[in-house]
Amino acid sequence: MEFFCYHRDRRDSAALRDELLEEHWSYMDRYAAEMIARGPTLDRGRDTATGSVHIVDLPDLATARAFVFDEPNYQAGVYRDVMLRRWQNVLGRTMWDFSGGRDGGDRYLVLGLGSGQAADLVPPLGQDELIAYGPLLSDDGTTWLGTALLIRAPDPEAARAVLTSDRYADIEVHDWQFGGRG
Repeated sequence: MEFFCYHRDRRDSAALRDELLEEHWSYMDRYAAEMIARGPTLDRGRDTATGSVHIVDLPDLATARAFVFDEPNYQAGVYRDVMLRRWQNVLGRTMWDFSGGRDGGDRYLVLGLGSGQAADLVPPLGQDELIAYGPLLSDDGTTWLGTALLIRAPDPEAARAVLTSDRYADIEVHDWQFGGRG
């Protein structure tokens, strides 16, 4: 089962996050084989982390909950909240398979939060800049709750435009970068 995890940082937690960096990476190293994508979201132009994205393939919901809540930054109070949703890897690959590599260009996390009739289940044609893409689903995997994607794009507006805007209650766009040991 694939899961989308987004830990949002608590305001003024950057020093604590920096202090725990090696502990965080060591924790994530334990999940290297299950990792589809990972990396921090950032304040626009300041390169200060605002959150942490992890897309993982784990056996079940209980294991996914343990993954997000046992994470060292969560345990120490770096994060203010956590989004954990079932997810489907529409592209069928990891971020390390992205032909654009880990550097070059601006990259974004786009979260389309919705309900009702599913939208954007298939990525638009000609989107070679997609790094990860898939629907956000309920715990049992049956109800569509939105769409999450990672993309290289010229600006936040171009990243947002991948989704059908009138199908979502809200669309968030966050600066994002490849995570992990470089």
